Amino acid sequence: MLVRIVHGVAVLLALLGIVLLDRAFAQEQNTAEEIATFDSRFSALTDALAAPLQPQPKKAPTIEPQHPSAQPPKEAQPFALDAEPVKEGDVLGKWNGLNADVRSENETLVRCRSDATHCPAAAKKFLDVIADGRAHDGRARIGVVNRDINLAIRPTSDLAQWGVMDRWSAPLATLASGRGDCEDYAIAKYVALREAGVGRNDVRFIIVRDLMNNIDHAVLAARVDDKWLVLDNRRLALTEDKALARSILPLFVFDESGVKRFMTSFAQTQRLSGASATPAVVR
Repeated sequence: MLVRIVHGVAVLLALLGIVLLDRAFAQEQNTAEEIATFDSRFSALTDALAAPLQPQPKKAPTIEPQHPSAQPPKEAQPFALDAEPVKEGDVLGKWNGLNADVRSENETLVRCRSDATHCPAAAKKFLDVIADGRAHDGRARIGVVNRDINLAIRPTSDLAQWGVMDRWSAPLATLASGRGDCEDYAIAKYVALREAGVGRNDVRFIIVRDLMNNIDHAVLAARVDDKWLVLDNRRLALTEDKALARSILPLFVFDESGVKRFMTSFAQTQRLSGASATPAVVR
């Protein structure tokens, strides 16, 4: 009888040892998996910082059940980046002030259309640009407005023209002086294209960081056939946004809905090389 009891205890101890060993091995495997996952993420981050910027592959969309309260899809932005609204700050103040000036100038354009004899020269010139745009369609419309505005303005810094580091001027004020810097070109193109019939969802005023020259710069983006074309005062040719991925970093995007900040990745942000998040001077 005693022998059987001893034998049973031995069997139980053996089984208990096997269970404890199995649990220990499983825990070791889980720990190794966690360490590997951490190492992989850390490696991916350091590689992204060290490697040249590459366009990020888009993740396959997750199909969610549709509900009446579901959010509408985000409007596609240039450079295939998401953007979040800016609700306060100097950039928003500049944009709101500019829109007030544009509305005031629009009253002048309305009067000129009904009474051309008393139309200021700058307004006549701007109406000619708008008419030139309306006479074309698609990419040609974008191209002629880009050309007309580029040729109508002589590049001049705000400091040289106005005695201040940065000033955003409405189109008629820019054309009246015949001078302006990059944002004045882009603003004039923005208003001209809207007046020429380009939809509100197909045109954007954008501030970028020019990585080649280490300055902030303003451009316009217009969408044609689902492609965003970039209009720059430094060239007459139109360039697709994806072709500029290595040379610029988009910062802010402006349209009739307000101001948004581009949501760039951590690796992209490092390419700013210490630049301020809020551009003070654009050229």
